Amino acid sequence: MEHLSDRIKSLSVSQTLAMAQKSRELKAKGIDVISLSLGEPDFNTPDYIKEAAKKAIDDNYSKYPPVPGYNDLREAISRKFREENGLTYTPDQIVVSAGGKHSLINVILSLVNPGEEVILLAPYWVSYYDQVILAGGKPVIIETTLENEFKVLPEQLDLVITPKTRLIIFNSPSNPTGMAYTREETESLARVVKKHEGVFIISDEIYEHILFRGEHVSMASFDYIFDRVITVNGVSKGYAMTGWRIGYIGAPVWLAKAVDKLQGQFTSGVCSIAQRAALAALMSDDGSRGRMRDAFLRRRDIVCKLLKEIKGLKLKVPQGAFYVMPDVSAFFGKSDGETTIRNSDDLTLYLLGKAQVAVVGGDAFGAPNCIRISYATSDELLIEAVKRIRGALEKLR
Repeated sequence: MEHLSDRIKSLSVSQTLAMAQKSRELKAKGIDVISLSLGEPDFNTPDYIKEAAKKAIDDNYSKYPPVPGYNDLREAISRKFREENGLTYTPDQIVVSAGGKHSLINVILSLVNPGEEVILLAPYWVSYYDQVILAGGKPVIIETTLENEFKVLPEQLDLVITPKTRLIIFNSPSNPTGMAYTREETESLARVVKKHEGVFIISDEIYEHILFRGEHVSMASFDYIFDRVITVNGVSKGYAMTGWRIGYIGAPVWLAKAVDKLQGQFTSGVCSIAQRAALAALMSDDGSRGRMRDAFLRRRDIVCKLLKEIKGLKLKVPQGAFYVMPDVSAFFGKSDGETTIRNSDDLTLYLLGKAQVAVVGGDAFGAPNCIRISYATSDELLIEAVKRIRGALEKLR
């Protein structure tokens, strides 16, 4: 007899991981699927980082590490925050976790009581919503528009903050849209937060190193809200280390201690070898970070040029990360004679079946008129994928 908790029944399956799994299953059957679903750089981890991990094994880093992370790694993160972001986080304000996703749930569980409101800016990353639900919080969604580059306006934010608001989750550059807020736009939101005591903001900056235009601006760099910002980052995207599972936070001491306490009961300190690899990543730069960014920029330009040629698609060119989020609502209600497209999820299944291209529907991101396309793969595969997408969409009448 099955008996699942209401907690687990309330959670959705991650749509990005589900689509990636479908792609793998089709590939295993010999079907030539091009997957543009996962947010994962296709580059290998740089050699100097891998060498550090091998050395860590030889140096017997095989014991339980400290719950919040090795002190030298937290010192390196503190230095990174200071030198790259202009933020002063001491090592005791930093907790290292098993990826940015782990960092986020640690903070949400430490801050949010059942019934308290958490503001999400749609389109939002898929796991924000379900992590809030897991904590017993109430997601409050602010919808944005393609015309405004999917960016929230300060007056929109101010309007939805209530006495029950505990947290806002902010992400720039954005997954899933690739859009990045300017200094002026970020500051306009910071000034709204300043007006509302007791409201905290998570600034998810995992894509900061994949920015094609302008400067990355940390929300915590505005000193009048510094003590109410939790900065979340990690090594997954900028260093091609998704599988190493290292994320981290910079937070007020009291909250860092709470996250340390929580993590001590869930995972304890995260993988010792991965931590030594992360230390090497943050201590050196062999130029690979810049080369990867340049490759993503080239791929963005290829994909956006080709997508703009498809009649019915609407898009804005993203400024960062490695995603583009076109509006596909013009295809809703259309059919190829076999399949009728009612929504974006129907369209993603249609593209998987008819074009053998995997993308993710926008519903999971709070953007039901859109699909998310990841261009973190080779130029050749991207060109072929968009060619297939175009061919399948042209059959819809």
